[in-house]
Amino acid sequence: MNPVRFIMIGGFLGAGKTTLLGQLARQYQKLGRKVGIITNDQADNLVDTHNFRAQGLAAEEIPGGCFCCRFDALTEAAGKLSAQERPDVLLAEPVGSCTDLVATVVQPLNRLFEDRYEVAPYLVLVDPVRVRKVLTGDRLGGFSPKVAYIFHKQLEEADAIAVNKTDSLSAAERQELIALIRKHFPEKEVLCIAARTGVGLEPVFALCERRGRFGQSIPEVDYDTYAEGEAELGWLNCTARLAAKTPFRVDSLLVELANHLKHKLQQEGAEVAHLKMLVHAGGRTAIGNLVRGDAAPELSQAASLEARDAELIVNARVHTDPEGLSQVVTQGLNEVCAAKGITLSWGMNQHFRPGRPVPTHRYAEAI
Repeated sequence: MNPVRFIMIGGFLGAGKTTLLGQLARQYQKLGRKVGIITNDQADNLVDTHNFRAQGLAAEEIPGGCFCCRFDALTEAAGKLSAQERPDVLLAEPVGSCTDLVATVVQPLNRLFEDRYEVAPYLVLVDPVRVRKVLTGDRLGGFSPKVAYIFHKQLEEADAIAVNKTDSLSAAERQELIALIRKHFPEKEVLCIAARTGVGLEPVFALCERRGRFGQSIPEVDYDTYAEGEAELGWLNCTARLAAKTPFRVDSLLVELANHLKHKLQQEGAEVAHLKMLVHAGGRTAIGNLVRGDAAPELSQAASLEARDAELIVNARVHTDPEGLSQVVTQGLNEVCAAKGITLSWGMNQHFRPGRPVPTHRYAEAI
């Protein structure tokens, strides 16, 4: 049996990895190739997993740590998908605050599972505003030097870097950004894409189809700095049920919730790394995103309906204390819902700082 193509797309929180993976999945399906997806998070109940499954894609979720620390769970999930779905391609999305994935995921797959998986070049995706701020030192994008350290290491280990959302940039801004990235990482191939619209995806797909040995860049990583940087981010995954006597517009409610949380977090001086919210009602799903504190919330998927009952999932990663993050989110959502006559009944609430990364395997040299 031919090895399964393993494609991992990395990049910092809010870069657009989920959108890009969805585009790649559809492209492979058009070519008649079966696809499996593996999502990853520090906690469970991911918006991304619900999103992929709602699109009819076979998806496995690995909570409780990054691929590097849960490598055995990664290979078990890959094996489960291979047994049940017999995919030609596995798409994997690691936690956006993780780095050192070439040494701890790509190299172990190449060495220990060469007969099962054919690993594609490791592509790292970046948000154009955030990468410019971090690389120019403009308040490090609202983060501390230790969080910015993770961002730099992600780019340092990439086989190629893709700048996403370039449809929001002028031609001059794109060229300026490419030059900035090449100044810091002159050996890297740089691509420009707009994952939401599909513009520029042909070179990405071609990159994912390349054959050969990849993951040759293994930078030194100070795990103390890495761990302390991750621990500066508050993590929140929570769920709630919404109920109202009169129907509410699902899409507009989602945008209003995101906007309200944005302003409350700004008041706290808390930089948003990524905020995702999903509302499921009447068999339809709406998904909203806030990728930076200075960005406008986006409705990445519309439900286009009114409802009296709905399920809400919130995934928030914010540069702040997790207990304070939980309080801001629960208070903010309660305020909006109360003003609209919507009763909000809370379910799961996980909020914490990520623990120190302890890789299952780490190879300091590439093969």
